[in-house]
Amino acid sequence: MAGAVVVGAGPGIGAAVARRFAREGLPVTLVARSEPSLTGVAAGVAAAGGAAPPGYGVLPLAADVTDEAGLRTALDTATARFGVPDAVVYNAALVRADRLGELAQPALLDAWAVNVGGALTAATHLAPAMARRGGGSFLITGGMPEPKAPYVSLSLGKAGVRTLARLLALEYGPQGVHVATVTVDGAVAPGTDFDPDVIAEHYWRLHTQPRSRWEHDVRHAGAKAAPPPG
Repeated sequence: MAGAVVVGAGPGIGAAVARRFAREGLPVTLVARSEPSLTGVAAGVAAAGGAAPPGYGVLPLAADVTDEAGLRTALDTATARFGVPDAVVYNAALVRADRLGELAQPALLDAWAVNVGGALTAATHLAPAMARRGGGSFLITGGMPEPKAPYVSLSLGKAGVRTLARLLALEYGPQGVHVATVTVDGAVAPGTDFDPDVIAEHYWRLHTQPRSRWEHDVRHAGAKAAPPPG
């Protein structure tokens, strides 16, 4: 079983999605920049996976998504361990407040590298093999359905990643790769309408959708909009 790769496996949505896939018995690769954060997330995912053999169910890998070579190496390591993934979730983002003209161009490019560049690297590295196999899902965490003046770099990044998802769907969709975004329209926090465990249900539902019912963008505007666990 090839399993899932979660890029941007932080303690919020990334960890919740990884646990959701692990509960279905899939091995999960976690990619994040911070090794201490990875340790905690991996423990939670391993517990969610239950009966998976030790060392089989979870593979934590430290990599910076802005380091193209490093990210590709991590993805190769995941593929060597578990095979071409059934699902890839790109959840990395640089969230910060900045207004028009506040960031110099290098800082804007740094934000773009996290919000869009890493997703492009992960997709072009894995999606061709998924397409050759005949299927899989590539899911991207979106946000900012409308641009917000206090968040210029994030607004630009989320608009860019939605366009990237459309391009990936055009390229790989006909070959069986389901590309979709989950647009989260609010601040993620446990116990709220934007609880990460509730949001994670969208990713599992998209991954398991039959091709005749594929959705390409799901918007989470609150817990009432979430699908029932399945």
